[in-house]
Order: sequence, then C-alpha cells, then structure tokens
Amino acid sequence: MIDKNEFARKWIADWNSHDLNQILSHYTDDFEITTPMIKMALGDNTGTLKGKVAVREYWTKALEKFPGLHFELFDVAQGVNSLVLYYQSILGKKAMEVMFFDPENKIYKVIAHYTD
Repeated sequence: MIDKNEFARKWIADWNSHDLNQILSHYTDDFEITTPMIKMALGDNTGTLKGKVAVREYWTKALEKFPGLHFELFDVAQGVNSLVLYYQSILGKKAMEVMFFDPENKIYKVIAHYTD
C-alpha cells in the first residue's frame, strides 16, 4: 500500500493545480465514483458515474464552474487497500472521500461524503 500522507499531499496538489490529466492519473480507467455532488450537478439520482470518460466530462465542467477551487487537507486515515481523505472542499463544505485501491495503487472506487 502507498504511503498515505504522500498520496494525500499529491492528490490535493493535483486537484489544486486544476490539471485534469494529473488528477485522473490516480484512477483506473473503469473507476466508479459516488458523490452527492453528481446528484446535485447532474440531477442523477444514483449519484454515481463509472469510467474516466464520464468522470472527465463531469470534472471538466466542475473545474470550469469553480475556477478558484482549492482543497485543504485536514487528515488522512488508512484502511485495508483504502484511504479516507478529510479535506476542505468547495461551497464551504468539508469532504470525506473513501478511496479503494487496486494492486497497482490506482483508485478503482470512491465514495464521497460532505458536511453541510
């Protein structure tokens, strides 16, 4: 398993750079993400997208909508082939993302949670 602190710092830095290719480099081609932000932004009641193609389109729009996006890491916890990142997100929300890793240390599944 990867070093949790090193991964978390890199993931936050990549998001703060707004470089979508760098952001997507952390994920498998067929990864799945479930987040209330999908439900809010796309009106998709499942709140889930699967695959880099679908997520790239969604995240492209999100980065355009929030050009000042800047995340701040609060903490990271490690589980079995998984991490939870706790960070300051957008719209004044705090986020907790549970990330599941494959044997190549790529994220294949994410479940995101947000405070009000």
